[in-house]
Amino acid sequence: MSGPRESAGHLLGPVTELVGRELEVAALRGRLRDPAVRLVTVTGRAGVGKSRLAVEVVREVGREIDGESGGESGGGFTRVEHLDPAVARPDLPEPHDPANPHDPAGPAGPAHRILVVLDGCDHEARPSAAAAAEALAGDPRVVVLATAVEPLGVYGEQLLPLAPLPVPGPRRGPAGGPADPHEVQEAASVALFVRRARDADPSFALTLENAGAVAEICTLLGGLPLAVELAARRLRLFPAHLLPGRLRSRTTMLSGGPANAPERHRSLAALAEWSCRGLDEGARALLGRLSVYEPGFGLAAAGLSAEAAVEPLLDRGLLAVVGEEQGELRLSVPEPVRSHCRAELVDSGGEGAALDAHAERYRLLVTTALPGLRGTEQDRLLRELAAEGANVSGALRRLRERGDSETAAALVLGCRLPWLAQGRLREGLEWCDDTAEAGGSALPEAVRARLADASGVFALALGDPQEAVRRHRHALALGKGVGDRRQNALVSARLGAALLRAGDPAGARAVLVTALNALESMGVTGGAAEAAGSLAAVLRGEGDRRKAQELLDRSVETYRRIRDGRGLAGALRTAAALALEGDEPDGADRALRESLRLYGAFGERTELPGALEEFSLLLLRTAPAQQPRAVRLLAAADALRAETGARVPDEWRSAAERARTELSARLGWTDFAVAWAEGVRMPVPAAVAEALSAPAPSRRAAAGTAPEAQSLTPRQVQVALLVSEGMTNRQIAAKLSISEWTVVNHVRHVMRRLGCSSRVQVAGAVGRWA
Repeated sequence: MSGPRESAGHLLGPVTELVGRELEVAALRGRLRDPAVRLVTVTGRAGVGKSRLAVEVVREVGREIDGESGGESGGGFTRVEHLDPAVARPDLPEPHDPANPHDPAGPAGPAHRILVVLDGCDHEARPSAAAAAEALAGDPRVVVLATAVEPLGVYGEQLLPLAPLPVPGPRRGPAGGPADPHEVQEAASVALFVRRARDADPSFALTLENAGAVAEICTLLGGLPLAVELAARRLRLFPAHLLPGRLRSRTTMLSGGPANAPERHRSLAALAEWSCRGLDEGARALLGRLSVYEPGFGLAAAGLSAEAAVEPLLDRGLLAVVGEEQGELRLSVPEPVRSHCRAELVDSGGEGAALDAHAERYRLLVTTALPGLRGTEQDRLLRELAAEGANVSGALRRLRERGDSETAAALVLGCRLPWLAQGRLREGLEWCDDTAEAGGSALPEAVRARLADASGVFALALGDPQEAVRRHRHALALGKGVGDRRQNALVSARLGAALLRAGDPAGARAVLVTALNALESMGVTGGAAEAAGSLAAVLRGEGDRRKAQELLDRSVETYRRIRDGRGLAGALRTAAALALEGDEPDGADRALRESLRLYGAFGERTELPGALEEFSLLLLRTAPAQQPRAVRLLAAADALRAETGARVPDEWRSAAERARTELSARLGWTDFAVAWAEGVRMPVPAAVAEALSAPAPSRRAAAGTAPEAQSLTPRQVQVALLVSEGMTNRQIAAKLSISEWTVVNHVRHVMRRLGCSSRVQVAGAVGRWA
């Protein structure tokens, strides 16, 4: 059976403009013109635009055959055949006779290369299409262009995977603020939406008022071209700002495709049903179970021990790879398939069980992560929990719907550190309050006390120390009846930090001294390090730098020993401030660089803005030529803090604003604005890399000092010199007015950096400096 033969110039399919596929058109055109290529299959999800891409390239080939392009004829093609995928073989001319000089296909004539298009090689048509493609590709005159949801599996097949259009990235800047229409329209999915919206309403324009809604629409639809076009057509009925709310619950409500389009292209419900056609029972059940997961789940988190279970779904585009974290793929069930499968779960009565299983899986994930969050696995676990953040929130919503307040409270408390690291401060505060309110008196008093304490931590991170003080005091009041000394001491340590930020250093000192003694006596090392760091900040403010340094050294040493990177990074920021007050910019630079590396290791977002600002101000002091870099770092910090919703203390805001004013005057407004715009767009890894790539302050060695001594801080050089004189630790402590414990710590660092294993070797190394 032969399909219809198309004339060279026949325009197949719609005449709408192809948006955002310039690279794919060029890639496909190049493949088809390659003499070694026999079969190219454009693969991708239903609705992604495979046929439309093929139409565009075939149209170009047709123009070339008709001589419209003025270029080489069709890249060697003399004919285009557009066949039904069930066709076994087209009606091709016989090969030319080399002995017949009158044969137009002979050596003197044009090469008879034929492009055969098999569009829609899916489901029932796939076996026939695969056989036809294999037979056709065996003819050296034929190049086959096929479109299919999944590969045909024919030997020699070359694949051109077609992904959905890019969607707008996460927006930097004030939460809830208007989106920049120019920035949003850089995403191809938004550009397509705008083109089709104007088809439905010629007066439509992307504005400050609707750009955010349009960006959300395209993101909810995953950039799927058919879905974006159907959404744009809905503007005849709904204004743009109302569409996201309707789509969040069910994207399959979109319909209204052209009457002359295939049925599956007239609505997302029909598209999703067609996409799932032919799945076996096990694959369909797995897809239904995964449809309750939020996009970005990992295989392990979903309970899948091997990729083999998901490969068929990946091949058909029913699962999509949305990223990678620590070597593990992050997956999603894309829209509209996800909405379709969720609706089927509801109809079958299986949604509740699927949601309960999902909630239990993420409860276990958070619970098992808790022991490692303060130790050697902190970086890995914080990154994993950040990647699974949307699913953890989904599990919490399910527990709240189920009325399981105590389990929900345990999950919220387990999320305290991950949410702090992720910058989800307002969300964390609201979950603490909502969970405590929902549980009421049914929650044990100890649990309510811990929720109040966690809420105080989030309030302080948001920049409201007075509210944090109130909440921590409420936690202490609840905890008195419980009698948990350890928890009460931890709450007191956090209360002290809040009192210091609230402008009550005397109150902070009294609370922190008591808390530190209690935590040390109970052997709560992490809590003691936290209290010591906060007390060091109090003493620094009082001008007692010696005691502050002693406490800070203890805090840093403890954090290093227990491998708490986030705690260490915070302590190092205080160490940098102390170093600057002691006119030791080199020491401050080293401390801040290590702090930034630690924050960057797990993508920290709450404390990182402060560290970036502190580093940029130090950079201005030590490397004035780095002014543009300082502007970028200040801008990145400002944008990141705006995302978290945190307020900056007034005194620090004044310092940052003075720096911005000074930089604007020195650089000129244009250069300043360009650098600022670059910084605002920086994601967290780029901002950290920008800071760490700055040149370190020049370190001039003292006269007669060997290069090996330059790796030591000035204080460590002093200690090394006194060790070489034979002084004991106690004598050195008295000489330098520091504690004996601090001397021990300095001696350890000196020995490690000089490669010495004894005090005698240190003395020998110092002797070589002369």
